Amino acid sequence: MEKLNFKIRKVNQKDRRWVKEFIAKNWGSEKIISHGKVYFPHKLPGFLAVKNNEYLGLIAYHIEKESCQIVSLDSIVKRKGIGKDLVEEVKKVARKLHCKRIRLITTNDNLDALRFWQKIGFSIKAVYPNAIALSRKLKPEIPLIGNYGIPIRDEIELELKIQQKPSKQNLKNAFFSLITQKI
Repeated sequence: MEKLNFKIRKVNQKDRRWVKEFIAKNWGSEKIISHGKVYFPHKLPGFLAVKNNEYLGLIAYHIEKESCQIVSLDSIVKRKGIGKDLVEEVKKVARKLHCKRIRLITTNDNLDALRFWQKIGFSIKAVYPNAIALSRKLKPEIPLIGNYGIPIRDEIELELKIQQKPSKQNLKNAFFSLITQKI
């Protein structure tokens, strides 16, 4: 995989219109449905991958208590490290906010997404059979047939447990504890 030269930055107010239009164009409407909940990515925090003022990727997320949900990840240029770098930025935020996990929902037809998420360390947490029937009530634009001609029916939840990096003080305390045990 040849990596592109791009920068990751936070979504700012000037980007919100582009995010809204991009999501509407690529997801059938400006809203995303995830396990029965409606999200509007242009109103959420997120990051963009940018090169020469051109958008190459987007990630939108939502923090609730000790959980970070990735609502949308889109890479305009595939297999160049954009998605992975965007996820890394969200991981940093999740750690900083003391989240215990990052989760996301995809659909049974999204084999490329399942490959990607598992490759970068996420595990399948749950499968919700026929959950898309409820999602279609909230967003009728969801097609019946998805990628590779597969009927879109089920939600698949993936999760990455977050390991908090120990603070310098915790490292000093652990080191001091080890030394005093040996004395």
